[in-house]
This record gives sequence, C-alpha cells and structure tokens, in this order.
Amino acid sequence: MPVPHDRDDDSVELIPGSAKSDIIAFLYSDTKLSFKPKEFEKHLDLPYGTITTVLTRLHNEGLIGKTTNSQYHALEHREDLRRYVANLDQLKRMFETLDKDYEEHTNIEGDPSTDIDEAELNAIIDDLEDEIDDSMGGTDV
Repeated sequence: MPVPHDRDDDSVELIPGSAKSDIIAFLYSDTKLSFKPKEFEKHLDLPYGTITTVLTRLHNEGLIGKTTNSQYHALEHREDLRRYVANLDQLKRMFETLDKDYEEHTNIEGDPSTDIDEAELNAIIDDLEDEIDDSMGGTDV
C-alpha cells in the first residue's frame, strides 16, 4: 500500500508484514517514544542486521527521526504514516474478529467429506445442468 511522501512526486512503498512496514508500525504506534536499534529486536521478530539496515534507510528517506544518541522515533508531521499504522491496526482487529466468528461457526464434528455418495452427487449435478439447459431454452452453454 503506497503511502504518500512529503513531496508530491515521491511515494513510500509499504507492504504489510515487511520489515519496513513492521518498523514503521512499531514507531508510529506511539510518536512520543524513541528506541535504540537493540530495543527493536526485543519487540519485533527481525534480525538485528535487518533492523539497523531498515532504520538507516527509513531515516535517510525522511520517514523517521534519529536523536543524537542514536534513538529512532516517529516524526510528528508524518500524518500519512500515522494513518497507515491506524489502518493496519483496524485490519488486525477486523481479522481477529473474523477468525473468532469463523471458528465459532465452522466447528463441525467429524469429516463431512466421508459422508458423500458419489452417485447421488452426480445425479444432483445432472439435475442442475438440466435446469440450466431448460432456463436457457435448451441451448448448450
């Protein structure tokens, strides 16, 4: 999902689940906090080398800030990135809700596929095909 950059001719390519997106999401979930690279390792499931590389790139691209003591932080003026993180949070909540409902409504005892009578199924398919032919005036599709 591209996120507009400060300049009209640039855009930020953020793919949910990527290291770049995960770091942006982590930093922009609370714009008042800052972290050293080692602290990202505690919170994100990413290798330290990936973290330092991505942090450097994000800082060079003007997407995050860096203090004099090498702590990285979100930038207050990057409303686009705060919206991106809010959208990620909303999607996460939506899928969590769907997963709960899905499990609740699909908890079926046994394996229903073992109860299928193939001859009966073929007869049903034949009947449905006849209905389709009849509804289309007997022409083959």
